Amino acid sequence: MDVATVERLAGPEGWSLLQALPDYDEASALSLQSRLRASGLDADLVAAAMAQSRLRSRAREKFGDFAAGMLFTADGLEQATRLPVAARHASRFRRAGVERVHDLGCGLGSDAMAFAALDLRVAAVDADPVTAAIAAVNLRHWPEASVACAHAEDVDLLTDAGSARTGVWVDPARRTPGVADLRGRTRRVFSLEEISPSWPDVQRFAAQVPATGAKLSPGFPHAAIPPGSEAQWTSWHGEVLECALWWGPLVEHAGRTAAVCTDRSVCVVTEAEAGAGSDVDPLASLEALGDWLYEADRAVIRAGLTGALVAAVDGTELGPGVGYVTSSAAYDIAWAKRYRVRAALPLSAKALGRWLREHGHDRVTIKKRGVAMDADLLRRQLKMTGRGKGGSEAVLVLTRVAGRQVAIVVEAA
Repeated sequence: MDVATVERLAGPEGWSLLQALPDYDEASALSLQSRLRASGLDADLVAAAMAQSRLRSRAREKFGDFAAGMLFTADGLEQATRLPVAARHASRFRRAGVERVHDLGCGLGSDAMAFAALDLRVAAVDADPVTAAIAAVNLRHWPEASVACAHAEDVDLLTDAGSARTGVWVDPARRTPGVADLRGRTRRVFSLEEISPSWPDVQRFAAQVPATGAKLSPGFPHAAIPPGSEAQWTSWHGEVLECALWWGPLVEHAGRTAAVCTDRSVCVVTEAEAGAGSDVDPLASLEALGDWLYEADRAVIRAGLTGALVAAVDGTELGPGVGYVTSSAAYDIAWAKRYRVRAALPLSAKALGRWLREHGHDRVTIKKRGVAMDADLLRRQLKMTGRGKGGSEAVLVLTRVAGRQVAIVVEAA
């Protein structure tokens, strides 16, 4: 797609076509496209509108009803911030007293939309002309928001550097330009050295404007957290979406934090909460396993805060960094799953298979962390195909205890 196509889609003819399209259905998409072309509509415009219809159907999961009034690219949609998470970003700027935000690397404009919705003035830029044009369409309802095609590194922040009411939001590109795959997406990058703007540039922005935040990969290394900043790993219904770095007045809990988000609630876990449990030694042996097993949310694990779960349930982590904690008591923890332990065995397919058959199980769900065992291979060894034959399903947790691979049979509680 090029800028001219974006302009056609956003124009009267293109927008009317987009709004008239039915919900996207892959099975009927080709015939619908043929009918639209036969009606006299331009073939290129029809193709672009159908591509947008497909992207809008995917975007509903992130944007809800807002997707019906937005334009997208495949890469932009994948990297775009989910609206409830973007609202959390914007709220942090608002609580800090910020009134104007430079959105550097705005992408499709999802964070800028959240800023503008809280009456923050937004000056957004993106280096890609098509993406900037799309962001301008998506922000058209907010006159206080502007979008320009520019490199983040070229934005002059010095004029606002001394203002306590100005903030910076950086969302570095984590895809490399070049040949796209069959789904239209380019290669993702995972190291700080490959993001754009670069990690040194992000830190330079923060040095110039104290109220700076940056959306980075969930794989952000703990050792790279700048002194005095806050690194918050955020999950949405168990999927870790990002690590956001916050500087200056945007810091609410210095160090590592985790935000566990669902449609109904947000739980924030801090280093202070993890402190009491961090000094507890891992489980010494499988025989010391308690009646209950807890699994911390992945954002908590990524943030290295499993100690907070250890402290919350008066328990012991099974192994360093695995995120599983055992306890003799049952607790309700909003950011952790609780399981009742039924059996604990050394990881042996023969012994495990015998136990499963004796207890009437003919299929398994396998959860693993800290072991290299291939789950499908284990199923074949256990003769568990996943197709029930009248028996029941068992949940297996494969992990390490005292350096040994173990299998723990659990049931949800």
